[in-house]
Amino acid sequence: MTGASSGIGAALACELARRGHGVTLVARRVDRLNALAEDLSEAYDVRAEVLPCDLLDADARAALPGRVEERGLRVNVLVNNAGIASSGEFAAQDVDHEITMVRLNCEAVLALTASFTPAFTRRPGAILFVASAAGFHPVPRQATYAATKAFVLSLAEALHRELRPAGTSVTALCPGPVDTEIAARSASLQHLMAEIPRFSRISADRCAAQAIRALDRNKRIVVPDTAIRAATLLSRNTPHRLLFPILERVYPP
Repeated sequence: MTGASSGIGAALACELARRGHGVTLVARRVDRLNALAEDLSEAYDVRAEVLPCDLLDADARAALPGRVEERGLRVNVLVNNAGIASSGEFAAQDVDHEITMVRLNCEAVLALTASFTPAFTRRPGAILFVASAAGFHPVPRQATYAATKAFVLSLAEALHRELRPAGTSVTALCPGPVDTEIAARSASLQHLMAEIPRFSRISADRCAAQAIRALDRNKRIVVPDTAIRAATLLSRNTPHRLLFPILERVYPP
């Protein structure tokens, strides 16, 4: 479970633990991970392990499977959740942040999936990719973020098909706006969240519950909550020349 220290990642860890799964929590913030692991162990009587890791560090990332094996663990459910975002005109963005976003949202996801997928071709397992409703189409003023989530969505859909014969479930979680720390750490994202109607936002807990239910059923894509599901269906079938003016109202300067 990557990106497990807060937000959707922590909520997904709670949902899996509630269902009796042991969890291995991966993120950079050790204090957050330790506190969450202790809470999950006490609340659900499951094994909760902490593996601190900077997923942008290729060597540290490559060492993760070995660290898992050293603890006598076997990954049955891989959750690719870690990610960052940005908001605003592309020309005004910090290019280093945008490149870091691509590395974390795409490169790290691909590397970890490649590490654990061979085992899922030999025995059943499950992979949950945390993508976004923004991955269904280009999003002006969230250009890089939407592009990274399009990558994640495409990868998930392809693996859903490839791994089906082995009995492995692959689901892409594509939520709309979720109240998490990602928004809290960015002034532009805070402004964006403030502009989005409350009815279209979802809590991390509700998002996680719907995601794990979908993974149980091997649904290819899950878009939590009716309002965003309807908006996503509409946007996927709307020509971009008509969609962009609408998106520019949703994502103002």
